[in-house]
Amino acid sequence: MSTGRTDTSRTGTIRTPGDTGGINTYKGEERALRADRLGTPGLLLSVLAASAPLMVVAGVMPTVFGVMGIVGQPLLYVILGIVLMLFGVGYAEMSRHVHNAGAFYAYIARGLGPTAGAGASLVALVAYSAMQVGIYGILGFEVSGLFATYLGIDLPWWIPALFAVALVGVLGWLKIDLNAKVLGVLLVVECALVVIFDIAAVAEPGPEGLSLHAFNPETLTGAGLGTALCFCIAAFVGFEQAPVYAEETSRPQVVVSRVMFLAVGYAALFLAVSAWALTVAAGPSSIVGTSLEEGPGMLFGLTEERLGATFTDVLHVLFVTGMFAALLSFHNVVARYAFAMGREGLLPAGFGRTNKASGAPATGSMLQSAVSAVVVLLFALTDDNPVGDPTAPVLHLFTWMGNVGALGVIVLMAAASFAVIAFFVRRGAGRAQAPRLVASGLAGLALLTIAVFTVRDFGVLVGSGPGSSLNWLLPGVIVTALAGGLVYGAVLRRTRPEVHARIGLGNEAFQLEKAAEGTATPR
Repeated sequence: MSTGRTDTSRTGTIRTPGDTGGINTYKGEERALRADRLGTPGLLLSVLAASAPLMVVAGVMPTVFGVMGIVGQPLLYVILGIVLMLFGVGYAEMSRHVHNAGAFYAYIARGLGPTAGAGASLVALVAYSAMQVGIYGILGFEVSGLFATYLGIDLPWWIPALFAVALVGVLGWLKIDLNAKVLGVLLVVECALVVIFDIAAVAEPGPEGLSLHAFNPETLTGAGLGTALCFCIAAFVGFEQAPVYAEETSRPQVVVSRVMFLAVGYAALFLAVSAWALTVAAGPSSIVGTSLEEGPGMLFGLTEERLGATFTDVLHVLFVTGMFAALLSFHNVVARYAFAMGREGLLPAGFGRTNKASGAPATGSMLQSAVSAVVVLLFALTDDNPVGDPTAPVLHLFTWMGNVGALGVIVLMAAASFAVIAFFVRRGAGRAQAPRLVASGLAGLALLTIAVFTVRDFGVLVGSGPGSSLNWLLPGVIVTALAGGLVYGAVLRRTRPEVHARIGLGNEAFQLEKAAEGTATPR
């Protein structure tokens, strides 16, 4: 008798009359992310939001100019854009073959083996969590400053930080298409205001006029170059998240790769032009001193001179909303990594289930919110300075966590580059994919070099002195995560080989389980 349902056991997709979305696991909706939620615009906005362009222009750029003395920062964004385009060639091709919310670790597992994938999974979870938690500190401090300036209210930084944790958690529980709309509105307005500043700076340049000195290769010399590379590559973080949403996009074979290249190209152009506009407004010979003296306030000071106080006030508000957009973007990514790990047995099975109402990875979202709240509270407990003081806990939370996360992402990108080569060579497609594999190899070597520079100069990144234990403790977080993941993978290989075999397979893992159940015979 017909029941009106067809179970296509070959693909593991269950369809009912009127179905338009594929739930790519026979275990049902709760073990799959909802398909067809995102098209090119929604996915592009989601990944670009992670870069928080205004936070980069106001926070990262003055640090690179002032602390590291690199006048040629605009040229660095062009060079890194080329490196990341090379990385994207192989990474995008890999995304056509592997659709998994645990993108980095899934690719590494499929190329370098499940044990390497287990190591990468823990690095990804730690790195993206650290980058998100770090932003809570600076967001809380900025909101506290806005309350003091415009409302005359002294508000400890950790109160708005914890409120943001709760709000991000609620939005993370909701549908990804809602989040894309939230991210999109904030991002478009934020970028528009920065572009307006760029135009104003070019229209009203500083005392040295429209100088292109910042694009001179000679400006890239100096002891701070290695640390500047890490700072600048962190500004691109977000584009590599596109494959995380592959299971939720329409036509992932096309959309994911398209979004990655659009994101890298846009970020390189936007950041290079904005960094150059800062040198034009302040003057190439003065930009280092001005940045060192004024820090994040430099952008707002240059803006007020050209566009007035009202525009600058709006820019201050968008500085906060831009950080919130980045928080939401990172939260979504961490939740999906946790979902993928739970689905494959690297985390408890509860993480591999989604919210039945929205299809969001609910347990992973809750975990990320809980971890964020705990870390913010720990840093808040060490804060004994008056309200309004740029407290050490805030600065440490932002710089320590942000740079630990950046190092982790650089390591993951380097490993993924080599995993792409191994994946296609093992499949016998090395010759057919030769140009892409060469691009991946070049990108991997460049990223590995940047990682080495980053570890060597980590003291400069976090502002610790020579001989400080932080110089090895903080990079050690990523090393520990990698080592712990590799050991865990090796243990799984010996004790639970069926789980080890699933690492990186995503929904395909369930087909292995179903096949095993189908061949099992009762005793």
